[in-house]
Amino acid sequence: MPWKATLTRFYSQFNSKDHVCILIDPDPDAIASALAVKRLLWHKTASTTIVMIRQIRRLNNLTMVRLLHLPLVLLKDASLEKCNKFVLVDAQPDHNDFFKSLQFTAVIDHHPVNSEVMGPFVDIRPEFGSTSTIMTEYLRAAKIKPSKVLATTLLYGIKTDTRNFERHTLVQDIMAFRSLYPHADKNVLRKIEIADLSLKDLRFFHKALERKHVVRDRIFVHLDEVPSSDLLVEIAEFLLKIHDISWSIVSGIYEDCLIIVVRNDGYRKDAGKVMRRAFGQIGCAGGHNAMARAEIPLGKLSGIIGKLSSKEIERFVTGSLSPFPKN
Repeated sequence: MPWKATLTRFYSQFNSKDHVCILIDPDPDAIASALAVKRLLWHKTASTTIVMIRQIRRLNNLTMVRLLHLPLVLLKDASLEKCNKFVLVDAQPDHNDFFKSLQFTAVIDHHPVNSEVMGPFVDIRPEFGSTSTIMTEYLRAAKIKPSKVLATTLLYGIKTDTRNFERHTLVQDIMAFRSLYPHADKNVLRKIEIADLSLKDLRFFHKALERKHVVRDRIFVHLDEVPSSDLLVEIAEFLLKIHDISWSIVSGIYEDCLIIVVRNDGYRKDAGKVMRRAFGQIGCAGGHNAMARAEIPLGKLSGIIGKLSSKEIERFVTGSLSPFPKN
């Protein structure tokens, strides 16, 4: 469907009396996409609020929010009862238990579809490298010139989800990047990209190197409790740089869940499929070919493995993901 027709159908879901909540799991692509929806609905609804289901802990993202003064509200501080319409971007309802509890007016995403998504407006395009690209097309269809803040966040959303165009990328992702680049604040973008780690994070990298367990082309690490699930992502991406390692699997406990993050080199692999097959029946699991994630509540996990010791959890993760098909 042409972008203008899609935008018209999206707009038809809202009116000037609506109070809209845009729900996100706050990574750069989700944040940027939510800001684009907020801009699209400006002067078309009574209010729009971007609500994060969890705190931002990754330093790059915190830097982006701080420098650009982004209007984000944490779930515990939000008044969802005041909202009569809900929008979900860069995710699908089955990606999180809280998302499953809501009825969404609109769902816009680029992740593979695990189960059928029902609702008045659903626009899921797994072929796109980022949801930010999709939202850039919406803005172009609406003939909206993005502000410097919006262009910067969308640009960063595209860069992060395509790994600077090294992973699954369409020509539309590149075209969206080119259209946004003249409007973005390159100095702020540079500051965001280099704000990776704190000194406190280094001890977890040290722990990861001490605990690493290699099975053929796969490296496994379990880190026990971590201060942020984003730290697992940083370590997984770091370990993937090791020569002859094609898969990096890093797990840890965060907010009463076992979080398992997977990264691979993307060559004829499907990390999302592997994770859904291994953990989809006991938690939320999914992702892309080269990057995926699973979240398993500790209550469910204890019913499966019994004692939640570090050794038992590590054995569970390793056993669930090794061996698995390379293709």
